[in-house]
Amino acid sequence: MKKLQITQKLMEEGVVAVLRGDSPEEVVEMAEQAISGGIKVIEVTMTVPFALKAIEQLAKTYSATASDPSKFAVIGVGTVLDPETARAAILSGAEFVVGPSLYAPTVTLCNRYRVPVLPGVMTIQEIQSALELGVDIVKLFPGNLFSPSMIKAIKGPMPQANLMPTGGVSLDNLADWIKAGAVAVGIGSDLTSEAVKTGDYSLVARKAEQYKQAYLAAKG
Repeated sequence: MKKLQITQKLMEEGVVAVLRGDSPEEVVEMAEQAISGGIKVIEVTMTVPFALKAIEQLAKTYSATASDPSKFAVIGVGTVLDPETARAAILSGAEFVVGPSLYAPTVTLCNRYRVPVLPGVMTIQEIQSALELGVDIVKLFPGNLFSPSMIKAIKGPMPQANLMPTGGVSLDNLADWIKAGAVAVGIGSDLTSEAVKTGDYSLVARKAEQYKQAYLAAKG
């Protein structure tokens, strides 16, 4: 049941903050600011040094099933290349797993432990393979290689595919992706780059609020 609940939360929230940084402390600060700005789905990438520490700390503070709205967030892991990394992240508290590509052993492990997994895909063949493996949401990646019209093209033969573009999604095109049929979008460096450059992490909260407002407006 929890897998279904987390998947539903991902689609309800609609915006995923993809966070990279130089330390777990930096990423935790980014996550807290993003959550305060309204983005309640956080993906900590495994490219962060000691990323599992950040996931564990955030998982202890926030929960997808928290009754207190201030403590509600869905904490996941990204840039997962193998099932060993996925299992370690799940044990650290990750509630969903994201990969840059489709790797069947990782999907199998996540299904075994009833954890949503979102592999990266680029082709119809990869999407079909993901669906056959039991994937509920696929990550269209890198999103900047496509236009929102790609969603309609995919949903012609595969209307059952749930697509989340990641990479290249901005405030300018978020509405186009959502209106084209994306179930969610992943936001990366655009959310955090200005804060990192200036050292003012409150800018993450401000940008998160803008993204959340843009998403809600696109959903009508």
